[in-house]
Amino acid sequence: MDCRDKPGNDAECEGNTECEGDAEYNPAVPETALGSSSDLCFGLNCTVTVSLHTEPLSWRSERMDIRTFTTDLDLAGGGALRGASLVYAVWGKLNDAGDNLIVHPTRFGGTHEQNAFLIGPGMALDPERYCIVVPNMLGNGVSTSPNNANPEQRDLRFPRITHADNIELQRRMFADQFGGAPFKLAVGWSMGAQQAYRWAVEEPDRVERLLTVCGTARTTPHNRVFLESLIAALEADPRYAADRFETDPPVAGLRAVGRIYAGWAYSQPWLKREAFRAMGYETLDAWLERYWDALFMARDAGVITAMARTWIGNDVADGGDLATALGRITAKTLVMTAKTDLYFTPADCAADAAMITNADYRDIDTDWGHMCGAGQSEADTAVIDQAIAELLER
Repeated sequence: MDCRDKPGNDAECEGNTECEGDAEYNPAVPETALGSSSDLCFGLNCTVTVSLHTEPLSWRSERMDIRTFTTDLDLAGGGALRGASLVYAVWGKLNDAGDNLIVHPTRFGGTHEQNAFLIGPGMALDPERYCIVVPNMLGNGVSTSPNNANPEQRDLRFPRITHADNIELQRRMFADQFGGAPFKLAVGWSMGAQQAYRWAVEEPDRVERLLTVCGTARTTPHNRVFLESLIAALEADPRYAADRFETDPPVAGLRAVGRIYAGWAYSQPWLKREAFRAMGYETLDAWLERYWDALFMARDAGVITAMARTWIGNDVADGGDLATALGRITAKTLVMTAKTDLYFTPADCAADAAMITNADYRDIDTDWGHMCGAGQSEADTAVIDQAIAELLER
């Protein structure tokens, strides 16, 4: 099966066009932050580099096969998505033995484009060695979501999605397209880590290795407080209840969501040393306005709501005993988080690792906070890449 040379269906991704020239990929800075350009990919700032890549974004786009898998999906919480579409990207090729498959799910606000910074020749996730599949989770704006669902399920009418639903849809796609091949590795950051955990719990015999970066197997109460604040900020905007996001978006609520995020994504030490200056922002106000305001005012309120609700409901034990659920994992496991992550703290991530038989826990010594896993910090990307390489050799 050649995952590279057989083109799949094109996905109507938000701003999904290729950066021009040989600019390097930065998956976490929006194009609107430095002056909007329709020629730039959503979530890209082509002036900031991650030098681990020996090839430009154009190389990765040329070798990225975008496919769509569609089926009816009954939801774990009730209801259904009729004609649910899973858009996924594939780098590399499944070998004859079928033993080089890697799943790398997306995170909050991210698509397959934002996962590409960890994929490339000479990196741990090397398409010359592995077949790397990046499924876009439901509700992220690319796979079936509030902004592209059937009319009766658009915007606030979109049903509540759980990671059980994400994994079930992905499972069907893998069975259909890859014949149920085992996973050499399940790896993810943030909400991608939540999905990787779910894979390892639900199919322990299939997932050989598990690496989670800045994510927990169950959403903590403190984490939920943050997520509820995002939804409350949207609800405070009268336009949100009107439910006409495409024609009359709740821009004040979206801006407020961005301002809340600004206080959580990076750490206090990062802000204190004004690290945003290296990203091209002369002042804190410029960073808030040109980065966070621009990023979230361009997003879809229904998509933010759907992803936040999925995050709130994250629980591999589905309300049961977490130790029992994590005890089902047999994969060689590495759990990592930043010492300064405000969402997924070292204590919470280490506690998850302690419940997994073959797990190690490792701090990422950085002041980039949660964003250490976004590809903005060259040093942190190198640490994560090395960790993946080491785990793949175990």
